[in-house]
Amino acid sequence: MEVHHHTHTPRQKWTHYFWEFLMLFLAVFCGFLAEYQLEHKIERDRAKELAINFYDELSVDSAAVSAAISNRMKKDAALVYLKNYFKDSNLIHCSKTFVINFYSGLMSTSPSVFEPRNVVLQQLQNSGSLRYFKNKEMQNLVGELSVAITNVHERNNLELTFSQQHVQPFLIKYNGQDWFDRISKSGTLFVPAAIQSYENSYDEIPFYLNKAGSIDKKEAGNMIWIISNHCCRNP
Repeated sequence: MEVHHHTHTPRQKWTHYFWEFLMLFLAVFCGFLAEYQLEHKIERDRAKELAINFYDELSVDSAAVSAAISNRMKKDAALVYLKNYFKDSNLIHCSKTFVINFYSGLMSTSPSVFEPRNVVLQQLQNSGSLRYFKNKEMQNLVGELSVAITNVHERNNLELTFSQQHVQPFLIKYNGQDWFDRISKSGTLFVPAAIQSYENSYDEIPFYLNKAGSIDKKEAGNMIWIISNHCCRNP
């Protein structure tokens, strides 16, 4: 009869298990550190990307607001001229200066309107990405910027509403459209460029308001004063 001998593995010392546990622990811990560092790198890269985009957005707005302020100052000067003109001048025979200021003050709008870009700002606020910017002053400035942009939008809406309710009906009733058709060659020329060219020339094309004799000068002056003092403010 055969006798089977069972092989027995030698019993490991406790230090062997300790080193195995230690190596396993270090592997898991290093993996955790690597993932932690990766997340921080992703956040840093994301913060850098947002900062660059935010800077670009602010740079574009800075140039736009500078142009809007310049045009707004021109518009405000035109409104002051018109207010004084309607007060005590002859509306039947309007001067060259009048029609230029009439266009700049009452008809030209877009060059003096500032529409801020806030795509990145909204992304920063809605996604919670503002936390990437650790500087407390920076966070406060972003909050103030958000309030300022809201105020600009409200002011723009106020101007639009006033224009629709008062300025546009006034222009529909009294504007001498034939003059603008003539200077723009029946719409083939860009009106602002045509006005600029006319202003710099020695030409003088007669301009006549429709129903000039029926214009209430005080009412027109009040309308222009409201535009100048309550709507037409620098952004």
